[in-house]
Amino acid sequence: MSMSLATLVSGCTTNPVTGKSEFTFMSAQREAALGREAATQVQEQIGLLLDPALTAWLRDLGNRLAAHSPRSGVPHRFAIVDMPEPNAFALPGGYVYVSRGLLVLANSESEVAAVVGHEIGHVAARHVAQRETRSVGVGLLTAFGALAAGAVGGEELGRSVAGFGQLAGAGLIASYSREQERQADAVGQKLAAASGYDPADLSTFLTTLERESLLRSGITGRPGFFDSHPLTRERIASTAARAAGLQVAASPPGVEDRSAFLERLDGLRVGPDPAEGVFRAERFLHPGLGIVIDFPGQWSTRNGRDAVGALSPAEDAVIILELQGPTEDPRKAAHAYTAARGLPLGEGFDLKIGGWPAFRAWSEGRTESGPVQLDLTWIAHPKGTLRITSMAEATRFQRYAAGFRAVARSVRSMTRRERHSITDLRLRIVEARRRESLRSLSRRTGNAWSIAETAVANGLSEDVRLGRGQPVKIVEQVRYLGD
Repeated sequence: MSMSLATLVSGCTTNPVTGKSEFTFMSAQREAALGREAATQVQEQIGLLLDPALTAWLRDLGNRLAAHSPRSGVPHRFAIVDMPEPNAFALPGGYVYVSRGLLVLANSESEVAAVVGHEIGHVAARHVAQRETRSVGVGLLTAFGALAAGAVGGEELGRSVAGFGQLAGAGLIASYSREQERQADAVGQKLAAASGYDPADLSTFLTTLERESLLRSGITGRPGFFDSHPLTRERIASTAARAAGLQVAASPPGVEDRSAFLERLDGLRVGPDPAEGVFRAERFLHPGLGIVIDFPGQWSTRNGRDAVGALSPAEDAVIILELQGPTEDPRKAAHAYTAARGLPLGEGFDLKIGGWPAFRAWSEGRTESGPVQLDLTWIAHPKGTLRITSMAEATRFQRYAAGFRAVARSVRSMTRRERHSITDLRLRIVEARRRESLRSLSRRTGNAWSIAETAVANGLSEDVRLGRGQPVKIVEQVRYLGD
């Protein structure tokens, strides 16, 4: 193969952050196209927070920072993703996102500005282009999703299974090197200072995120800020030191003090959206569909906008529940689904599950690593046709067969008591009394957070004594009535 010198030279550009010439295979046009495609996936897989006032505030803040970016000609777009975990990420072409979970932990507009500036720094330095769109490992179904994706005649099924591993959107978030993180920190702090924000608040917020990460360690495997933004104690120290040498411009009109900022967050949802269903151990309750399903104990579970499921401890079997479409005869739904995807369909049989007509059958496929077997069940639920896809490597299918059958047969209507047990968590801002402790404030206000959680979210020590009228974030637990 030959490549002309002109082609090689066309791949050399000057990095607007470092000022150095660098080679990349990704043009700015390709970068923008990738960004548009990924932004669509973010909206579909994760979802955006539909809060016009909060979104407009973030957009104004982001544009204020982007005006000072060393990279010109990029139409930045800012949005809040409906993700309960604290995270922020940037896509190629100037798409910048912060999660509602991150906003819950922020204690000032300046802290949010520091994070947004950091993400603009990744865009300015073209870090995604440098890494050829390498993404963070999704963890849950990395190996098995790849196995399924190669199924002969089952490409769409493979995408469905592999996509299940990305229900939290982790696969859309770029993973950066420590050097790229340092660059983004430096750019972000310069943008913050130039925009009238305190650049030291990046170090402050990183400390809060570190405390939150340690608090949550071992509780959940869901993606967090440091899955895509490696943290070191040196990084916290270096951002604090850098801030001391930056000159801060006068704060522009409209920058809010802490009290006004926290008032803006009052009522923000904390944790998962109950509308997408909730887990109680291995039991999953979906209030919209009014159903309950029991997954195997000790399996890893995931819940997303379009599917819910579980992965075996050995990562060699998976069970996924999805809504296939409008309610129809389940046998007809089975034949239509498998025919459209080129999957063979076994004889199968009709049955009743939860009092609804159902159809169960088997299928199989081949992958680069060997054959896989599928246990498929369709249920004619009044609100749509449910499909349960249970899948395992062919040599291990029989060890899971009884469990697959039990999960499918567990689907039933939710009881009134189960429905009333579903709660929603909302952020509330309350005023402290003089010399009040977090413990006494929590008792007085019915705070659903633990003392440790309350301290971290407010950037306080657990033994702090509060001042009269000091605004404090707490969480209120209310019965979920639907959005």
